[in-house]
Amino acid sequence: MTNVSAKKSLGQNFLINAGVAARIVEAAELSATDTILEIGPGTGLLTRLLVQHAGTVIAIEKDHRLIEELRKEFLDSSVQVREGDALEFDPTEFNLVSDSYKIVANLPYYITGRFLKLALEKWPRPQLLVLMVQKEVAQRILAQPPHMNLLAAAIQYYTEPEIVMPVSAGSFRPIPAVDSAVIRLRPRPELGINFLDIARLGFSSRRKQLLNNLLGRYSREAVLAAFEKTGLLSAIRAENLSVAQWQQLAQNLSTP
Repeated sequence: MTNVSAKKSLGQNFLINAGVAARIVEAAELSATDTILEIGPGTGLLTRLLVQHAGTVIAIEKDHRLIEELRKEFLDSSVQVREGDALEFDPTEFNLVSDSYKIVANLPYYITGRFLKLALEKWPRPQLLVLMVQKEVAQRILAQPPHMNLLAAAIQYYTEPEIVMPVSAGSFRPIPAVDSAVIRLRPRPELGINFLDIARLGFSSRRKQLLNNLLGRYSREAVLAAFEKTGLLSAIRAENLSVAQWQQLAQNLSTP
């Protein structure tokens, strides 16, 4: 592809390391019948490998400058190049239903949180997600007590996350200021109690104890009773709860 300068406004850092691209494809566990939704194909390095191992690739690219050359390159292949914003994408327009597709993406750092919320909460459930994200974000996603955070709680509720590999900044052009990591998210078939509304309230003020954050919605007596049933100390903070404890707490708060 013709040399295209990255747009800072789009958070572009083009992957140039073919070895990393190969590891991403391996992590996606592809078969010839798979449908892949690729977010941000960029210059097509990863797309070229995906199309060799999957049945169909739907590539969503926001940068108009890249569309024509991507379409020319993949004209006679099973790649569908669509211009658009991933945050406005509607999977149902492509007949994507739950467990019928996988997501592979080299995500711009600035949309990571919004994209994960959209893909896991609003879209039909994907079979698997393999994503390039900022290394710090990957570490936050896999956090455990006493370092839990709302992002970790949400991702660990919807999926089983793992870090596939770290990726150095030199694997991109232009070179970003931070390192990255490839993560793999396996959506859970059975989610159990959805505690995320309570977790959002619980993490609303990191300086406060969990009890005080919950008092905006529940009485002190109700919270203390739920804590006792869950086996939590009254002075506990949100970052000390595991996903299982959040689920137990949500259940106990809903059944006084």
